[in-house]
Amino acid sequence: MSASSAVRHSPIATVNPYNNQLVREFPPMSREAVDNAARHAHHAFQSWRRVGVEERARLVGRAARLLRERGEELAQLVTLEMGKLIGHSRAEMDLSARILQYCADEGPGLLADETLELDGGSAAVVNDPLGVIVGAQPWNFPVYQVVRFAGPNLVLGNTILLKHASNTPQSALAMERLFADAGTPQGVYTNLLITGSEVDRVVALDVVRGASLTGSERGGTSVGAAAGRSMKKSVLELGGSDPFVVLDGDNLEHTVDAAMAGRMHNMGQSCVSAKRMIVLSGAFDRFVTALAQRMRVLRPGDPADEATTLAPLSSERAAEKLSDQVLDALDKGAIAVVGGGRVDRPGAFMQPTVLVGVTPTMRAYREELFGPVAVVHQVDSDDEAVALANDSPYGLGGAVFGSDLARARSVARRIDSGMVWINHPTSSEPQLPFGGIKLSGYGRELSSIGFKEFANRKLVVTMPADTPITDALG
Repeated sequence: MSASSAVRHSPIATVNPYNNQLVREFPPMSREAVDNAARHAHHAFQSWRRVGVEERARLVGRAARLLRERGEELAQLVTLEMGKLIGHSRAEMDLSARILQYCADEGPGLLADETLELDGGSAAVVNDPLGVIVGAQPWNFPVYQVVRFAGPNLVLGNTILLKHASNTPQSALAMERLFADAGTPQGVYTNLLITGSEVDRVVALDVVRGASLTGSERGGTSVGAAAGRSMKKSVLELGGSDPFVVLDGDNLEHTVDAAMAGRMHNMGQSCVSAKRMIVLSGAFDRFVTALAQRMRVLRPGDPADEATTLAPLSSERAAEKLSDQVLDALDKGAIAVVGGGRVDRPGAFMQPTVLVGVTPTMRAYREELFGPVAVVHQVDSDDEAVALANDSPYGLGGAVFGSDLARARSVARRIDSGMVWINHPTSSEPQLPFGGIKLSGYGRELSSIGFKEFANRKLVVTMPADTPITDALG
């Protein structure tokens, strides 16, 4: 259906967050259709696992080329569905294509047998695929999240049931078409148009061998429990409240530029966004002033317009939640140096906001702020900075900025998180592992580590035919 403000009848729908208009909706798949898809994926696995790893990698390489060819089309679709600035959408397409190319180029080598020393014989660890893997992916990076899950698993030889976010169904279908056009056999990559409440049941199906979810703590708890009850492997990448530690005022303009990039990419709707700025006293006042100045000049508009610098959040619901978190902090004594409210215009817009004076009594102290809101804390020492950085239920990423690299590394090593970047905002590259600890989840994606999360790392020992048989435990 064309864009309108019609009543929404399905939970799976494209709603343009720029104007909150319904664009298109899709009926959820029936339980019978989902079960059939799972059976077909299991059947496809029996042949897909026997395709050589080099051929599977070549297919993923073709998907990378198609993604480059369709990059602008996909970028426009992502911007329509979740409101991302068009420049950010294009950057997502570039990173996603590089991830697929990395999987194609490096995957066969990463999955090669690993030989082990053994007196009197030989031993190797082989990386066999597990089978059907369920992937539940979020709306904030509708292409990147898919490829970092699908690329390694397709090269490995697993088959995929992909449940995308309910507000990005057209992006989900576009990715299914992309892999099909790259030559993926039927049943190897299947998109499921289902609601989040259906995921646990799919994970529990007998033919499913693992589950990967990127999303909320609530979703991760549910999927992790469902996988655990069925004795299936799971990988969870959940929320984050990443610290951004500033040790000194050296090169402050560069540091503030990095803080803006780390906080405002995707309008702050990223698990590894720099959400908590922790600044040593000597640089605090200048840092806050400079950050507020940069926030103040952002202007709302159509995210498909390259001149727009402030995009909407992904939905009206998301904007309302963030607004409530900010109002809670302000009501309890925090100060908004800039912003603090909604933008007075249609759409899911929130003012760019810098909060100071946030204390443990406020939601903004411990909850993840998913949007253009930065909390800035003042500390007097490295020890205090580390203590504050670690005073969070999350542990995904983090960043440390300072001109003394030895000091910065020392602070970084003490931060409890899965990733820490020094003098650069937390980011993502195909060859680097991505994941966290605590309520941010477990397991890793990308890199050689991520490639093997859903592999059966099987030991194969070969001994001469006349080897004396001894007690199994020696």
